Amino acid sequence: MPPTTDPYRTASQEDRCGPRTRLTIPATLRASGGRAFQSVVHDLSISGFSAASINRMHEGQMCWLTLPGLESLQAEVVWWDSCIVGCAFSELLSPIVHDNILQRYTSAAGVYRQTF
Repeated sequence: MPPTTDPYRTASQEDRCGPRTRLTIPATLRASGGRAFQSVVHDLSISGFSAASINRMHEGQMCWLTLPGLESLQAEVVWWDSCIVGCAFSELLSPIVHDNILQRYTSAAGVYRQTF
């Protein structure tokens, strides 16, 4: 990632200002100017996420993540590698919303959850 002076971007991607939890959440992802497509979120924090993206996405591109039962969340692409995209939310997720998502998708038996 190239050097940046944007403190939010640095905090959300370098310092990992919130613990990331590995999980599997079905979602819809839409890049700016593109059509929405089905995806799977692989990890989530209050500051961002990584998800499957069969479409090439470019650093700095805006996108919207829609999780079941929630409104679309705006984010900026930070990286894309081998069909996985990493994004920083435009606004941090509320810790309450974040915890509710984790509870919903990690309460089922057999769901893999690891915080790192």
